Amino acid sequence: MTRLIEILISIAIVFALFVIVGVFLPSSRHLSESVQTNRRVAIAYDMLNNVRRFTDWNPVLLHDPAAKVELSGKDEGVGAKIAYQSSVRGVGNGSWTITESEPNKRVLYAIETGTPGSNKRSEFTLQAVGNRGRNTQVTQTYDVDYGFNPIARYAGLYVSNSVGEDIKLGLGRLANALSGVPNIDYSQLPKEYEAPLPSLGQRPAETLLTVGAVVPIDRDKIKAQMNSNLEWIRKVIASNGLEQAGPVRILTNEQGAANYSFDVAVPVKKGGVSENIQGINTSGTPVKVAYNNASKVAGTTFKGDMGNLQHLRDAIRAWSLTHGYATVDRPYEIWTGGIDAGFSDQGQFTVQWAVK
Repeated sequence: MTRLIEILISIAIVFALFVIVGVFLPSSRHLSESVQTNRRVAIAYDMLNNVRRFTDWNPVLLHDPAAKVELSGKDEGVGAKIAYQSSVRGVGNGSWTITESEPNKRVLYAIETGTPGSNKRSEFTLQAVGNRGRNTQVTQTYDVDYGFNPIARYAGLYVSNSVGEDIKLGLGRLANALSGVPNIDYSQLPKEYEAPLPSLGQRPAETLLTVGAVVPIDRDKIKAQMNSNLEWIRKVIASNGLEQAGPVRILTNEQGAANYSFDVAVPVKKGGVSENIQGINTSGTPVKVAYNNASKVAGTTFKGDMGNLQHLRDAIRAWSLTHGYATVDRPYEIWTGGIDAGFSDQGQFTVQWAVK
């Protein structure tokens, strides 16, 4: 009996020491790590402020690639949320929700997990650094509260190893993801090109008549070839009883230092129908028939000389990638002002790229 009492007393002492030490442990934890990228602040901000790219940089799902993921709310900004469910120990069920964001400055996520602690949050702050602010420093902090729970406070002793290592890994993955985005500061399009910021639109299914060409980088030769290709298309439209369904388009295949490879394209319709028109006779001409499925497109509009279009194409691709969309097929411009005007400051264009 005496031995049992001694054991119980020992257990009580150990428990008391456990509680006493726990009381004096920190009631919260704060972690901070940073990484630098040579991409502009706007690019880093948009990738962090959009949950569509979350799994490309956040390492939580690396521990269970088979975890079920669900996006809810908006894709970007306050209210955007990604939740995950996993049977893997250490991952479990959780979510990240954007609760605050300041354009090109900071993004704050509220975090829900099954690990000890409450009010978990992670903030990303962005700062332009380097020569003329061309680079960006991304600093991620993690904060968690443990209250008066001694067990949770003990768990906080290991947060640097668990969460801290994930933060380092995630920032490295973020830098890698950003390196795949063209380094175009599309946030400056309104200022530099008087062009709206890129946005998503919907392109219907359509039938196109196209003629391709490869032309030396000479504006007069390019314009002449575009007009020549357009004349071929007009002949096929007339001979097949078709109607032009929209302005001429230029689809860029490749624009190099010596040559410009492109297709001139015109959408057509017959009997009011523009989708999947069959039986178009193009024999004896260089004209080809192409079909576009209905698709989302990213795009903007621009008024000015066609020499600026390559920058706008790159800007649309950069915007698409940071917002979680992959560009597909070729970029193109709808020359709403016509071909000749496009070679002057009176050109009018809708610049688009299909995305998925």
